[in-house]
Amino acid sequence: MTKKTTILLAFIALKFLLQYVLILPSYDLHRDEYLHLDQANHLAWGYMSVPPVTSWIALIIKTLGNSVFWVRFFPALCGALTILVVWKTVETLRGSLYACVLAATCTLFSALLRLNQLFQPNSVDVLCWTTLYFFLIRYIQTNRPKWLYGIAVVFAFGFLNKYNVAFLVIGVLPAILLTEHRAVFLNRHLYFALLLAIVLISPNLIWQYQNNFPVVHHMQELSERQLVNLSRADFFKEQFIYFIGALLVLVPGFYALLFYKPFGKYKLFFFSLVFTLAVFTLLRAKGYYAIGIYPIYIAFGAVFVAERLKSAWLRAAFIIIPVTIFIPVSRVAFPNKTPKEIVAGTGRYKRAGLLRWEDGKDHEIPQDFADMLGWEELARKVDAAYAQSPDPESTLVLCDNYGQAGAINYYSRKNVNAVTFNADYVNWFDLSKKYKHLVRVKNAWEREAEIRETAPLFNTYSITDSVITPYSRERGATIFLFKDAKVNINARISGEIQEEKW
Repeated sequence: MTKKTTILLAFIALKFLLQYVLILPSYDLHRDEYLHLDQANHLAWGYMSVPPVTSWIALIIKTLGNSVFWVRFFPALCGALTILVVWKTVETLRGSLYACVLAATCTLFSALLRLNQLFQPNSVDVLCWTTLYFFLIRYIQTNRPKWLYGIAVVFAFGFLNKYNVAFLVIGVLPAILLTEHRAVFLNRHLYFALLLAIVLISPNLIWQYQNNFPVVHHMQELSERQLVNLSRADFFKEQFIYFIGALLVLVPGFYALLFYKPFGKYKLFFFSLVFTLAVFTLLRAKGYYAIGIYPIYIAFGAVFVAERLKSAWLRAAFIIIPVTIFIPVSRVAFPNKTPKEIVAGTGRYKRAGLLRWEDGKDHEIPQDFADMLGWEELARKVDAAYAQSPDPESTLVLCDNYGQAGAINYYSRKNVNAVTFNADYVNWFDLSKKYKHLVRVKNAWEREAEIRETAPLFNTYSITDSVITPYSRERGATIFLFKDAKVNINARISGEIQEEKW
């Protein structure tokens, strides 16, 4: 084994280690993770929230036992592969071993450590962006059609993972037109590759058509409830924060793409960066949507910086700086402190902007951390309510949101199949059963309204318990048990499903 390979494997091993140690075991999974894990039980070519790739990985996790270890493993694997692609990019740009180490260090000690902690489409998304850019570099270098087909396959896989990869193409195409690489549009292989990509993504497109394009509804809802509270200034501030330790490499990399002669044929990457960021800014995108842009630019910057730095002291400093900057960042950016410790250090979190939630207001702890609390408690208490039902087999467990339903299904020891009218669960009701009883999970502020609206439909009801985990976003969520329905529950559920869908 060569020295270079040994160092690369060391970075990959460190990547996996950090993904596990930077999170306290006392935190549950994130609310989004439960939905994605539940998709393994409802395989399809598409979902309201995401395309199908996440469900494929969820099925692998389920096959392996569905433990937290494997839930954490696959995002970490995507992060490790991203480092590998960045390393290979440096090599193909004829960078030195030092350039490889510098690029790997900057990629490792970045926002990717937080992103790769969660089982969401984002880790695969970043890997696909980085790989697609790498294949584009290889095509520019060799002009071989195989790289165009590689781009098509990676784009299709990325598209089937998260539609966000389309913004990469939106940025690259006009950038190509501005450079001598526009000749690619005369290459017949480009159109064969395009046809290949369309064939590969067509099952999802057909699914979207058959289901009246739920992605459009999802984006409209996202825009109305979340993106409207995001400012364009915050978007750019987050870009700065995500790779703050890599700025000494990124900024020179941007410069090099315009003025460094050996990078002359890669100038389109600078224009692509401008176009892609402009589109994200115009649409008021969340800051993390753009994270996939940067790893490849770290590779460019590392090659340029390594070529310019001759002093051993400066070379060492450029390696040490990303690690040094990461240390204080790690104290606030990761769930490695208890909620009480976070509240005690509120000032640090507020200065970092981490207490601002999607509702545009500041809260006690970061939203992502609040979304990782109280779920196992909720599932345990729902199990208890379910066991109190006169006939559990004819009892519907209905929740207010996908986090509640997914967490109950993940942790339940009673084989509960919880559902909700929220997100993909609206398609997962089993109406073949005749329901007579109802376990209802309701948000704390809607407790009285639930009694007024639902209690008259049943002979008896009781409040069995509620979530008490401090600082949980679900704190106060109330668990009702309604017994002996006076109405046809199935008919009412069916009507609400149709209303929600249309």
